[in-house]
Amino acid sequence: MLYFKSFSSGSCGNCYYLGNGKEGILIDAGVSPRRVKQALQADGMGMDAFSAMLITHNHLDHIRALGSFCKRFPKPVYTTAVLHAALARHTFTRDYIGSCKALLAEEGETKVGPYFVHWFEVPHDATQTVGYRIRTPEGTLVLITDVGKMTDEAIACARDADYVVMESNYDVEMLMGGPYPYDLKMRICQGCGHLSNDEAAAALERYLHPGLKYVFLCHLSEQNNTPTLAREASKAVLDAFEAHCACNDGDFTMPILRVLPRQIPSPLFVLA
Repeated sequence: MLYFKSFSSGSCGNCYYLGNGKEGILIDAGVSPRRVKQALQADGMGMDAFSAMLITHNHLDHIRALGSFCKRFPKPVYTTAVLHAALARHTFTRDYIGSCKALLAEEGETKVGPYFVHWFEVPHDATQTVGYRIRTPEGTLVLITDVGKMTDEAIACARDADYVVMESNYDVEMLMGGPYPYDLKMRICQGCGHLSNDEAAAALERYLHPGLKYVFLCHLSEQNNTPTLAREASKAVLDAFEAHCACNDGDFTMPILRVLPRQIPSPLFVLA
């Protein structure tokens, strides 16, 4: 079996589980260990359901609780050398990360817990931001969050994935017509901030392939997006492709599209 669960997804905090219920990994630590423990227990699991952690970047909504995890549930924390240097300086992690530090290889894959992980860099205004391709016996999951602009490497990784977790942060009209200061709006939409619904949909159109089984939309903005708008943008791509396949007698099973909630845990998704 392979399970995926989001504990929270957005500027309020980010944390995800990938595993089989007995072993697995946690991705990001923007949610307290107590909340993670409660959510895992609700699905019949404990904190021993993961044996390692991955960090995507050093913004607070992704590492707010990392120090607590290192103190209370010390397990290897994997990320790049650049990000580990930043975590060693960060107020929330510098006193706790040392004994848990584990480096990802500069090239190729690294064994992280029971799985094999390849990282790739994406544009975002952190010290460094990375996406992950995680290879498991039950299939490959690619996670792309906090990305100002989709890269060719990210698309290439997603084209080979069974499951994709992708940011769909904002609706352009809501952002531009909303209350944010002009400088913040520009920070979000000019290539080093976040991915809009339209940009997420355009990326999906590029990596959509017959083996894709699930697409999870993550990191929605509370002020500048709604689950309905995010879903509709990506669903339009799937509907168009389904119609194309039907017209051409194509045999294609459409991937399942899900929008991850911001502040509450998602259901436990059974991927395989």
